[in-house]
Amino acid sequence: MSTIFDQFCEEQDAMINPRDLTPKVDGFPEVCVTTFSEGIINDFIERNPAKVIAHLYTANGQLPVYEIGYAGKKMGLFLSRVGAPACVAGLEEVIAMGAKKLIQFGCCGVLDQAAADNRIIIPSSAVRDEGTSYHYIPKSEEIHADRASVDAAVRCMERHGIPYVVGKIWTSDAIYRETRQAVEERKKQGCIAVEMECSASMAAARFRKIPILQFFYGADSLDSDKWEPRDLTDYGMSCKDKYMAIALECGIEL
Repeated sequence: MSTIFDQFCEEQDAMINPRDLTPKVDGFPEVCVTTFSEGIINDFIERNPAKVIAHLYTANGQLPVYEIGYAGKKMGLFLSRVGAPACVAGLEEVIAMGAKKLIQFGCCGVLDQAAADNRIIIPSSAVRDEGTSYHYIPKSEEIHADRASVDAAVRCMERHGIPYVVGKIWTSDAIYRETRQAVEERKKQGCIAVEMECSASMAAARFRKIPILQFFYGADSLDSDKWEPRDLTDYGMSCKDKYMAIALECGIEL
């Protein structure tokens, strides 16, 4: 049986395309910021001017897409759903609305505490241990981040004196199947963190020919014999202002 993992289909048009369901929005912001923490977005919207300019619709409900302003520049802001397929569907739809550049950030599990501790993590590449990316680019073990986007993220961190590390990420579809064996294998490959959407987001952005700048902050740790939850359930709220400020500054830089 042939699957998408074995035989990539290069056809650009699908039976259902984002433009078939999602109309273009006049004046849509060129730069769009997205994160996976509803709390971070809600907190920002409550304290800053914002207006709803569109919605993302699924059977799970609708998600507002906001227009915000920062440093004299108009930007978009929306919540990404967790998991590669749902996340990429959202990216596809905001691109169809008119987004030309994407800033995506969220939490991750730390695999190398010495490298990532108290640092913003900028992915240089991602191990493709998920299924969505294989529908967008041919099969390979890893996908490399766009160099210009990595450089923009690094410039932003250095300009503001923010500790950071650039390294390989492991993207997994199954949070409850991060076994000790799998963790050790990925650490040997050089992965410093694990999450669920990075490689798929990179692949979708590459397919649609737009840049995506990504960064992560450590939540739980898998760099020991026993899983350490740490502030996993905080979803970044303890440093919400810092992460949003970084994202917005990256939006200016990109």
